[in-house]
Amino acid sequence: MERTERVILTNLCMIQNGTKVLVEEKVGKGADGIIFPGGHVEEHEPIVDAVIREMKEETGLTIEHPRLCGVKEWINEDGSRYVVFLFRADQFSGELTSSEEGRVFWLEKEEVLQTNWIWHMDGLMRIMAEGEYTELFLDAANDWKPVLK
Repeated sequence: MERTERVILTNLCMIQNGTKVLVEEKVGKGADGIIFPGGHVEEHEPIVDAVIREMKEETGLTIEHPRLCGVKEWINEDGSRYVVFLFRADQFSGELTSSEEGRVFWLEKEEVLQTNWIWHMDGLMRIMAEGEYTELFLDAANDWKPVLK
């Protein structure tokens, strides 16, 4: 039995500053709305290094000591697995700067789900902000299954 599969590795990070979190407003690319900044893990790149790099590229901020909160994952139509490592960070430096990925701005944490959010932000908040789950998995019936801690 084969024990390997094609996997796409990505990340998202909830950067917190007091009661506010940093969000990114995506436009195009199949979805318009609010999500946490993030991106792809490059070949042979450590996962933590990737989230630090992506935050710098997309927000202008250098995060320190990002903490892994959980994962979101699904199986693509081609059979590859898509994994999103979910991080949280509250230590950072630098000047906030938007990128071509979208406008970044601070939003009160309790207001996030009152916005035009995308890509299962409600489930992500339950993992990243509340610690209620550690995994969100899209099953074969296209249902999102949260996995308890």
